[in-house]
Amino acid sequence: MASDVISINLPDEAATDALAQRIAPHLLRGDCFLLEGAIGAGKTAFSRALIRARLGRMEDVPSPTFTLVQEYEDPEGDIWHCDLYRLTHPDEAFELGLDDAFEHAICLIEWPDRLGSDQPTNASRLTFEALANGHRVTIHLSDTMRPRLSGVVGFA
Repeated sequence: MASDVISINLPDEAATDALAQRIAPHLLRGDCFLLEGAIGAGKTAFSRALIRARLGRMEDVPSPTFTLVQEYEDPEGDIWHCDLYRLTHPDEAFELGLDDAFEHAICLIEWPDRLGSDQPTNASRLTFEALANGHRVTIHLSDTMRPRLSGVVGFA
């Protein structure tokens, strides 16, 4: 039986980029990553690398801390990169159209706890932590993404 959780050490930005590049081509509309971790843990670096890998080009990918949402057009499924840190109530996320994005876009959600009980049930959870040398990500794949990503991220 395959493990449900895997932790991967990311000693540098190149390792983060490599993980994102392995994952990016396997994503579909409706896929969602809930990105958890403290400030500086690697959530935005992973998102930036995944967006660039998915688009196949060097794209300016700013942190959406102040804009809340950055949207990137991809013919195979737009990408929504969201930073919900500044939200005070889950309803604010849905005023942004996030419920529609959960169905029709690839979503990268930083600070998903701000969604409360409205977190999508089909989302995969990536928990980042800063280490003395780099970062670590612990990945919990959803049932919908496990068949496509388990071998890509190293599940048995």
